[in-house]
Amino acid sequence: MDNQRLLIWAFFLLMGWMTYQTWMQDYGPQPPAATEQAELTVDEAAAPAIEDDLPEIGAQPADAADPVVDDVLEPAAVTAAPAITIRTDVFEVEIATAGGTLRKAELLNYPVAKDRPDELVNLLSLVPPEFGLIESGVRAAGGAAEATHLSIFQSARDAYDLGDAEELVVPLTWTDPSGITIEKRYHFKRGSYRIDLEQVVTNGSAETWRGADYVRIKRHSAEIERSMFDVESYSFIGPIVYDGDKSEKLDRDDLLDDGKYEYYSQQGWIGSIQHHFVRAAVPPNGSDFRFSVAVTGDVATSSAIRRNVVSIAPGATETLPTALFVGPKLQSQLEEIDETLKLTVDYGWLTIISQPLFWLLSFVHGFVANWGLAIIVVTILIKLVFYKLTESSGRSMAKMRNLQPRMKALQDRYKDDRQALSQAMMDLYKREKVNPAAGCLPILIQMPFFLAFYWVLLESVEMRQAPFALWITDLSTRDPYFILPLIMGVSMFLQQKLNPAPTDPVQAKVMQIMPVMFTVFFAFFPSGLVLYWVTNTVLSIAQQWKINRVVEAEAKTQKGGKPSD
Repeated sequence: MDNQRLLIWAFFLLMGWMTYQTWMQDYGPQPPAATEQAELTVDEAAAPAIEDDLPEIGAQPADAADPVVDDVLEPAAVTAAPAITIRTDVFEVEIATAGGTLRKAELLNYPVAKDRPDELVNLLSLVPPEFGLIESGVRAAGGAAEATHLSIFQSARDAYDLGDAEELVVPLTWTDPSGITIEKRYHFKRGSYRIDLEQVVTNGSAETWRGADYVRIKRHSAEIERSMFDVESYSFIGPIVYDGDKSEKLDRDDLLDDGKYEYYSQQGWIGSIQHHFVRAAVPPNGSDFRFSVAVTGDVATSSAIRRNVVSIAPGATETLPTALFVGPKLQSQLEEIDETLKLTVDYGWLTIISQPLFWLLSFVHGFVANWGLAIIVVTILIKLVFYKLTESSGRSMAKMRNLQPRMKALQDRYKDDRQALSQAMMDLYKREKVNPAAGCLPILIQMPFFLAFYWVLLESVEMRQAPFALWITDLSTRDPYFILPLIMGVSMFLQQKLNPAPTDPVQAKVMQIMPVMFTVFFAFFPSGLVLYWVTNTVLSIAQQWKINRVVEAEAKTQKGGKPSD
């Protein structure tokens, strides 16, 4: 196998893979787990005994200030209700007194774009397309008192500030004349995007109270417009669930066609993800929970969790906790809540390489404090690990390069007999101990790491807007001046000069335009990915140059000549 031919095929396979990914996002067939409603909904006979005598979550409580029946599309109560403002060192949050609903979460350390530092990412909002709410409440059985996401809560203050404290607790209270009191406590901690929600039910009545808490994530839902010039547009946007066994992203069209997705688990969570950011609700493990996700129209995606019904005796109190996460996909913080929550960072089918690669990059970044330098160092480390393996391939290519005149002579001699030419070439390779397929190895090694780097740079929020040096101010976006892609094209051209030239004229012409094709193709890739490829190519040039000199010296020695310096 000729390594130049493989390089051509590798390029077209890479472009084919990117095209396939795009096509699958827009028109691809649905995966089995998402196409058949029988598979979307857990078999009721096999599900835990969740009691179903509670009203539906969307039903209207008696004391609701909002008269609408369906509050999914028009959260008027939340919009009109007074808000409590909470400020920590990482975000500013608003909680509506209607239902104690989280209706704003502005991330203080994450601007929307590097050139718009004052415009911050807001993961919860009342206005599309950023529309998003995290609602919670308590439903009661048998017509008992309950406080849902539309009930009006009371708060002693309208503003809270973490200040110099390590933790901040924001309480909201709802009381019924029957003696039932429900308190919501939101816990905020310094440096953390985790919000701990406790719904505390105190039964001050004379009867046993039965009910359950729930949490619902609502997000704007619409068709995604994708552009080849915007890599972020190919990131999944929508609901994600974990059922205790595996995580699954739920396609909007599937939910519209097949209806509500529902499952039961004692270890699960729901979330809504977008590029680099996530909103998630994680109930405690060990209790029976019903999880459901549904889409209503083109406006909102609704995800909800509800535990099994609990009974609270007169005079008793029950605390019903749920961990919330509203922020960037920082894997260290996600793992603190639940080890599986880091699955919201989607590295695709190369997770087995991407996850260790991210760990190594993070480790190196701890020393060099620059993600661009970390990419260069990791690329060098990868090159060192495979040095011996690629060295043997380099020696074969160097010998092939020295054999070019003899190969050309054989082609001229047997130009009318392809079978004889093939046999003569094989005999030449055998005599000179050259393996023409060995040149394929470096390319085969590079491709998985290239794709893994692509997903790490695309998905890891740690590298979002991360500067490198000079004009490269954001490694997760394309080079604004296309300088790195041009450097990459030049380095690929130089690399070709060190390798054996194709004997086929057509193949030789294709190889000549390959650096140009790669330059255009990489011009719109994240600059961090181009930096990796440039570094790898430069290291390959240095390695091959050294090997060529050694092989030439060995050839001269074998012929009785003096090795050159």
